[in-house]
Amino acid sequence: PNFYYKNSRVSVIYTADIKRLRALMPAEVTKVVQPLQIWPGRGLVAVTAYTYHYCDNDRYNEVAISIVTNKPGGWNIGPVSLLGQSMSKDFWGYVLKLPVDTEVARVRGVVGYNLPKWLTRIDMRGSRDAVTYEIKNEKTGEMDLRIETRKLDKVSTDVEMVTNSFTNLDHQGRLTQGYAVARQLSHGASSDANMVDLNLGKGALSDLIRSLSLGKMLKYEYVPEFQSALYAPKLLQLP
Repeated sequence: PNFYYKNSRVSVIYTADIKRLRALMPAEVTKVVQPLQIWPGRGLVAVTAYTYHYCDNDRYNEVAISIVTNKPGGWNIGPVSLLGQSMSKDFWGYVLKLPVDTEVARVRGVVGYNLPKWLTRIDMRGSRDAVTYEIKNEKTGEMDLRIETRKLDKVSTDVEMVTNSFTNLDHQGRLTQGYAVARQLSHGASSDANMVDLNLGKGALSDLIRSLSLGKMLKYEYVPEFQSALYAPKLLQLP
């Protein structure tokens, strides 16, 4: 696995148009996983910004836009499936976009993990009260997306283990699954939509977000400290 020793992240989950989510996933992938329908016509999408302060890939930032899905071969019963994943801390998704700001991270992600990474500038700024990520358009240098989040006053220091798994296609078009296990050392969550602002600009991330018809924010996660291990994907074996 690839080890991440000192890291932080912010993550926001929104409802989104489920027809659009289904259309964005390759047909081969939708044979085994589908977007969770939280209520009629609405699925879920997660926007997550990471800073890896110290890891096997040196230091870098990345931003993920992912569709929340069921587990391969598992039931897809919308809220019931989401509740099951939340209780087990075992989450599944399909990654749509994953820009990074170092070439080492890009190459390792594309070659080793079949992930949709590209290289661009990502500025992360932290203040006493807020954390902001600004992702640049890799062609023009203009702002593509700015994620502004407020720090939570109350965070837990109880260690929490979380698994995030993804399904995708390898370079030969075969179904694969990979996963990361995170040891969250400091973490908090809120359902207050005022804790997050997404500012859209011109670029691939903002174009995608506009097409998703984002709705209600369901959850904001503020994780100022975690450790993680990312495991190389394997060919998908259904039960």
